[in-house]
Amino acid sequence: MSLTTCNVHFSQQSDKIVYLSRPLYQQLKLTGNKSIHLKLGKEVITAAVRQLKRAGNHLYLSAGIRNSIRVPKSGNVYLLSNGENELQLGPLVGILTDTIHPAESYPFGSRSGFIKQVIRTGDRKAYMFGFTPSDINWQQETVNGYFLNAQGSWYRKVVPLPDVVYNRLPNRKAEISPYISSVRERFVKKQIPIFNWSFLNKADVYKLLDNDPEALTHLPESVPNPTPTKIKEMLDQHQFIYYKPGGGSLGFGIYRLTHHPKRGYFVRYRKGSQNVLARYSSFQSMMKMLQSRHGSRLSQYVAQQGIRLIEIDRCQLDFRFHMHKNGSNQWIAAGIGAKKAGRGSVTTHVKSGGSLMTPEQALSRTFGREAGAILERAKHVAVKLSEAIERNYPHRLGELGLDIGIDKSGNVWMFEANAKPGRSIFKHPSLRSEGKASISYLFDHCLYLSRFKGGSSQ
Repeated sequence: MSLTTCNVHFSQQSDKIVYLSRPLYQQLKLTGNKSIHLKLGKEVITAAVRQLKRAGNHLYLSAGIRNSIRVPKSGNVYLLSNGENELQLGPLVGILTDTIHPAESYPFGSRSGFIKQVIRTGDRKAYMFGFTPSDINWQQETVNGYFLNAQGSWYRKVVPLPDVVYNRLPNRKAEISPYISSVRERFVKKQIPIFNWSFLNKADVYKLLDNDPEALTHLPESVPNPTPTKIKEMLDQHQFIYYKPGGGSLGFGIYRLTHHPKRGYFVRYRKGSQNVLARYSSFQSMMKMLQSRHGSRLSQYVAQQGIRLIEIDRCQLDFRFHMHKNGSNQWIAAGIGAKKAGRGSVTTHVKSGGSLMTPEQALSRTFGREAGAILERAKHVAVKLSEAIERNYPHRLGELGLDIGIDKSGNVWMFEANAKPGRSIFKHPSLRSEGKASISYLFDHCLYLSRFKGGSSQ
């Protein structure tokens, strides 16, 4: 197998002939061949092949050929040769999402900007497009995708099913519907790699890692749907715990429960735009309040051991590690944001008064000269935890957001793992380059999965 790039040109001829510039023809070792199999996605056409006297790597496709295999546009793209007269253009990469309040310039609503960034990263190397489940025609094995032109405007083009799918469906509820489940399963049946299968529920992550000794040393005790007796037992043991919804995000509905033997029970939580601290004289009265606020929804809650995290100005810190699989199928920390809690807040979320800083800034203020060594240790643990999640997860992962804490002794803890992490840390001016690197890793992993990087998608 060999991989090169070529400049694809569209000619107006109707014949089924592929014209290759002489250097490209020689590089692909096609000497003596009268015909080739040209492939895009799952579509293949047999065509005559001819040489052209032209410098550089150029490939000319007639209207008949490009319409048969639905080549979406001219320009630079990878060309993969398998050594058996088969040439594959691509890769053809689809970003699966959905439309919420779409407009012509924002077909995917608020996610349109991010999808544009991903597509632009692969421009001049691959054919990249966004699509929704309703854009797929399974009978014809095609997708009516959204492509970007040179001016940055969207246009539609029907192409074959892609070589790889990056799943960015945004809605937890829709994702568990039978329809969406069948869409993902159909890609698997057609041997099309799809990564970031679904959102991860907090309880699912703890269950996944329950029998993984390497991961367990970095996990606080976590109990899904705990009984009041278990909550009291955990409070007696750990002094404080976090009580949070299993499938929530952005810190909504999280409580910090604390027991002071002489002063009673304290609950910190967010109410509207306010951070609340309430005191209860008995355990029963505290549980009664939680029941009245959430009722049967408490069955979806998880109780988690509280950890004494490092602090700045008496406000605790945690870290978001944005992890990616790279072009060699290895986990790497693409970006790390340190989040400082707002005064009196139960979480470090910016919407609850938290603030964002670089890990170097945060750790130098808490560990001084040891900051660099602590950060390297945390990166190493984050990679090991990502590997452990992947090892125990039944579907393909390519991206994870890990919520990591570091205690005052320098021990590293993981509180949550998200399979479709948000990208708010990359808004920090000092983390913008990491944001660009994150998207490059995404593209490199698509190359790996589509076998356009000498790897295998198995």
